Amino acid sequence: MCQFRDILAEGLINLFKPVVEKLDERIQGTRVAQLELKAQLEALSVQLREIEKAQQNIPEFSNKVKELINVKHKVTVISNILTTSQERLTGLHKLIEKEQRKRQALLNSAINTSIP
Repeated sequence: MCQFRDILAEGLINLFKPVVEKLDERIQGTRVAQLELKAQLEALSVQLREIEKAQQNIPEFSNKVKELINVKHKVTVISNILTTSQERLTGLHKLIEKEQRKRQALLNSAINTSIP
């Protein structure tokens, strides 16, 4: 019974590990893209402010700058969410690896004990 449970647990760990790794990789890629987008939005925001000053504060242009700032804020929020998600996935990945090492040690111990 215990051996069946160990085999089942090992199977579940092996099932989830690739999914967690793939999800972690994709989140990292998305975070990089978000950081690049944030940097581009910041540069655009600076340029737009300079244009706005040169155009003597045209009202409709000011609204577009405000919209850009709102978009930049949303990108920052999403980036923070992705960072938190990746931290959680990293923790889960570490727990899976720890459980795998524990199961392997138990299996090795059982094999060494049963061999005369």
